Amino acid sequence: MLLNLSIRNAALIEHAELSFSKGLNLLSGETGAGKSVILDCIDFVLGAKADREMIRYGADECIVRAEFTTNRAVNETLAEMDIESDDTLVISRRLKTEGKSSLKINGVSVTSAMLRRITSLLVDVHGQSEHFFLLKESNQLRLLDDIAGQSVRSQKEVVREYFTKRRELCRELQTLGGDEGERNRRLDVLRYQIEEIERAALKEGEEDELVSLRTRYMNAERIMSGLSAAIDYLLADGGCADSANGARRMLGQIAKFGDSYQSVSERLENISAEINDVGELLEGFAGELEIDEKEAERVENRLDEIKALKKKYGASVKDINEFYDRAQREYDLLSDSGERFEKLTVLLQDCDKKLFDACTALTQERKRHAKDFTQRVTEELKTLNIPSARFEIEFTDYSEADVPSATQEGLGSVRFSFSANAGEPPKDLGKIISGGEMSRFMLAVKAQLSSSDTIGTYVFDEIDAGIGGKTGRVVAEKFCKIAQNVQLIAVSHLAQIAAFADKEYLIEKRDADGRAQTYIREVTGEARIREIARLISGDEGEYAFKHAEELIENAKIYKNSLSRL
Repeated sequence: MLLNLSIRNAALIEHAELSFSKGLNLLSGETGAGKSVILDCIDFVLGAKADREMIRYGADECIVRAEFTTNRAVNETLAEMDIESDDTLVISRRLKTEGKSSLKINGVSVTSAMLRRITSLLVDVHGQSEHFFLLKESNQLRLLDDIAGQSVRSQKEVVREYFTKRRELCRELQTLGGDEGERNRRLDVLRYQIEEIERAALKEGEEDELVSLRTRYMNAERIMSGLSAAIDYLLADGGCADSANGARRMLGQIAKFGDSYQSVSERLENISAEINDVGELLEGFAGELEIDEKEAERVENRLDEIKALKKKYGASVKDINEFYDRAQREYDLLSDSGERFEKLTVLLQDCDKKLFDACTALTQERKRHAKDFTQRVTEELKTLNIPSARFEIEFTDYSEADVPSATQEGLGSVRFSFSANAGEPPKDLGKIISGGEMSRFMLAVKAQLSSSDTIGTYVFDEIDAGIGGKTGRVVAEKFCKIAQNVQLIAVSHLAQIAAFADKEYLIEKRDADGRAQTYIREVTGEARIREIARLISGDEGEYAFKHAEELIENAKIYKNSLSRL
């Protein structure tokens, strides 16, 4: 149950403190006063996506703090998260203008996913958007399962067990290549790939050597020209070798006049020998540079072959060899998999039968609960001033042939059908139901959930939209019944519902110092009567005031009658 809500700097709210009680807590006020802001703040503290637009203009941040009483499921989940709890839970959420957000549960920082995991066990928010939620068939199935409770959950566990086993068997069969025809086709592919890589006989570093050779062949003319010029500079008449020898001879003639001359002469002799060696080496290079067209073609073809293999099997020779190893292992497995394949096929057939039986049992259990659920909702709708209401849940048929399409939720699907008019057959809920009828339909459904739901708080955002008069009174009574089991927080414009509130807050928007601001105050006694009178007629006249008193008195009589049941 939500005990307290503190809001700072959210939209037009500078600061607000709200304390909620058991039963029905009502938020009323003029359109645009800020009722939706309070619900947005509840959504925000429950873990909804943060939006910086909610920060009050001129403020650096907004802060929302909520205090709840907990239940067993919440305490167990908190224990898993290593968060201490004394049956009270405090959630605080802060959003700054630069987009940073902080979340804390009982002072411990948590992620948004952790927060939503906890708050989903505390509060259930219902509004106009949930109408669209119920129009989706997968959500309809989820709702039916929630209504059915433990018996369906237990049967779904059996379905999940066989579903998981079937998936594992199929995965193993897939590794064996599927059926015999698929396996043989896969073997042919693997055999071709293995033989292609084996024929290539790739070697590490071979490609780099081939690229180097191709570069030489492609630039042979430039290389020969450079070698010839270098040889001429070194060995031709008057070239470098002749000059070094001439310098050495001249120094040899004066070597007797100083040791330093002799030393330089010896160095020149070494240089001359080195020049001759380099020149002879270059002449050797030039002699080896003859272009063999066949060899050049072989190099080019080999590079093309390696390129094709890399395109198929990996970006490098190492990758290609690793692919070869994997292909060889798979080939060996498939070659010797016939017996294992037959065994797995038998196991899969047995699992399919058991999965089908489990799905059938699950569907029967759902149908059993669906019959009771539709009857109860239909009766609720009749009391909500839809006297000719018909609500049905249709189940699609399936057979053993559909087992491969089974999910953890079983086989088949459900569809909610509705008719509000006598003589008209039920049709798809989303194609026939009006807005006001949808509001009452939602209320009838929630009335069935409240007695068995572990969640302690329901939030209703104008679920009474599109209704009024006598129907408004009936909706108020339904709210009152639901509020016997769970806490309700509701936004409403109906005086009939406001009269049944156990606690009512009036939300008003006023200008203060030239700036609009939302104010929230609890209304009791005469102030509450005046607010209900305003909801009746838009003013606080004598007739409306007396009517409001009558509504409150009648609500007390009705609530007292429930307490005596």
